[in-house]
Amino acid sequence: MTTDLHLVIANKAYSSWSLRPWIAMKVKKLPFKETIIPLAETDTSAKIKQFSPAGKVPVLLHGGIAVWDSLAILDYLADQFFDQHWWPSDPHARALARSISAEMHSGFTHLRSNLGMNVRKTFAARPHAPEVEADIARITAIWRECRTKFGAGGPYLFGDFSNADAMYAPVVTRFKTYNVSLDPVCAAYSEAVLNLPAMQEWYAAAAVEPWVVAKYEATP
Repeated sequence: MTTDLHLVIANKAYSSWSLRPWIAMKVKKLPFKETIIPLAETDTSAKIKQFSPAGKVPVLLHGGIAVWDSLAILDYLADQFFDQHWWPSDPHARALARSISAEMHSGFTHLRSNLGMNVRKTFAARPHAPEVEADIARITAIWRECRTKFGAGGPYLFGDFSNADAMYAPVVTRFKTYNVSLDPVCAAYSEAVLNLPAMQEWYAAAAVEPWVVAKYEATP
């Protein structure tokens, strides 16, 4: 099978789902072609459907195979490029990494709805609704558990960067955007993710994107 990889994503300023496979592939140094389809334009849906049968991004194209959904893409990459160690090797750590990634994938709806991703903005800290605070508390508890149990080998959730970090990378950007107060363990973890060259590349590209979607720019 060809090793050519083509990742189709949405705006880097706003697309949390797109960031996940993109940053993982960058950290693992997988070369890939990138196509950006801007959100909220008249032809956005039609353009996405040229690549994704689900009509959603991100979608990974590889050797005639189309894989959509961030977590599915990360699992596909782990299968195809297993020498890159996308998940922790320790079975206990790997089980936890998969569990928290699935929890991120299906949960935290209040955080998503109220603290939308916008890496071009920084808002003043403010109180959040109780359900948002509950999501924040759960996420930070997850980070502390992973760092305490399995993080000795490096600055990320399981020491080395893994798919679990890719899944939580958009949350790191949200916490930065909305000035969410973090304990020292979570603050150090967030800083490590934000300092990744790949993350800095993402921020730099987002800063010069010409597209603006008003609903993502509004002050909360």
